[in-house]
Amino acid sequence: MVNSLSPSLRRVVVLGTGGTIAGRAASGADNIGYTAGEVGVADLLAGIDAPEGLSLAAEQVAQLDSKDMAFEVWLELAQRCAFWLAEADVAGVVITHGTDTIEETAFFLQAVLAPGKPVVLTCAMRPATSLSPDGPQNVRDAIAVAATPAARGVTVVCAGAIHSALDVQKVHTYRPDAFSSGDAGPVGYVEEGVVRRLREWPQPLGAVPKFPEAKAGVAMRWPRVEIVTSHAGASGALIDLLLQERASGVAEPVRGLVLAATGNGTVHHALEAAALRAQDAGVAVLRATRCASGRILPKPGDPLRDAGALTPVKARIALMLDLLETAAT
Repeated sequence: MVNSLSPSLRRVVVLGTGGTIAGRAASGADNIGYTAGEVGVADLLAGIDAPEGLSLAAEQVAQLDSKDMAFEVWLELAQRCAFWLAEADVAGVVITHGTDTIEETAFFLQAVLAPGKPVVLTCAMRPATSLSPDGPQNVRDAIAVAATPAARGVTVVCAGAIHSALDVQKVHTYRPDAFSSGDAGPVGYVEEGVVRRLREWPQPLGAVPKFPEAKAGVAMRWPRVEIVTSHAGASGALIDLLLQERASGVAEPVRGLVLAATGNGTVHHALEAAALRAQDAGVAVLRATRCASGRILPKPGDPLRDAGALTPVKARIALMLDLLETAAT
């Protein structure tokens, strides 16, 4: 249900999905023992004034802990974003989200929407019941970004920083400023409601956005892509098990593998051998570095493709969309 405060003005639409920002704990002093996804998005907007010339609308898309984010929620979220962005009076969309998988949701939305208007995900590291919650300020900042003329693409706003969906990573377990954009740095900052942009807004990943279409009454079949980590003493046992499962005719066989590689895309020799066996068996294999910063610089003759600057979790999404697009053609 949408609650529009003043439909005659340009609108920023706030979509709620749960997360810590909507969390409740028994005590205001407890910032870790809370239950995520307890407070509705309309309640999160209570006391937050819209910037001049704008109204706010709220819609609850999901109510969950983002560690449990599901493909079905991603698809519905993408569809709701596409619907609202197509409305002429909508300046942009804000999404309240949990921090654990916000970078994955942001990357997915950028990949399938490549929006010409801003889609701004925001979050909190402290629950709504905290003595000093960080959610309200993050929501205010996200609304400021969504209302910024000429803003576009998917970003994550937290602790005053604006991160591109392509670069953002959660890098801290607890502190309110938990995100980084690595080498690229933030897109900009929000300072007292004013956006100071440092570089370009996120750009489309390809020439044509890959929007997965769902058919009424038919469950979406997402390609199964697993992540396997390379480390000291690694073996190919997990990949071999996945290949055995695939050969057994399981209902959802693995179709892709992302290797969370060391350094410049290096992979333990035993794991690499198993990955090559998988590739020969028709499984798509992609290497992504475990390093928090930098990108894989490919070498001539590399037997396994690399994901460039994408983290393993984002490389998994990119590979899933590639496989989904291939299956549809």
